Amino acid sequence: MSAVVVTADLNAPPAEVWDVVMDPHQLERWVTIHRKLTHADDGPPRVGYRMGQRYVIRGAPVKVSWELEAMDPPHSADWAGHGPAGAGAAITYRLEPLDGGSRTRFHYSNTFSAPGGRLGAVASRALMGGVPEREAHASLARLSEVIDAR
Repeated sequence: MSAVVVTADLNAPPAEVWDVVMDPHQLERWVTIHRKLTHADDGPPRVGYRMGQRYVIRGAPVKVSWELEAMDPPHSADWAGHGPAGAGAAITYRLEPLDGGSRTRFHYSNTFSAPGGRLGAVASRALMGGVPEREAHASLARLSEVIDAR
């Protein structure tokens, strides 16, 4: 299992950041590896909400199905993901108000479980190296640009 944890300070209140990060149709604007939203439930995200994404990681297409397991708007959301060959993932968003609520510290964590147990985990680390952390930082930098452009 590998984990990536990154944060970014954003120039908007938590509710505005929440509106962007929880809108599946906004993913293409800020998630650097996102290529396509393959499906999404109707209406706003709620516990049990499902969506699918197509990513490209190191040139390889990857499909992941997500389900929103818990949320506390506009403070936190927990997503559980299922990828190819039994791979698993979990993404957590935590939004912390800064400066009396006029800004937000966005805490992002992504945990990935490769298929194939320990051998799969070793192979995944060898293939992926620091790519997940670099992409997470790049995505949060892009999110900051999206927020600043609002």
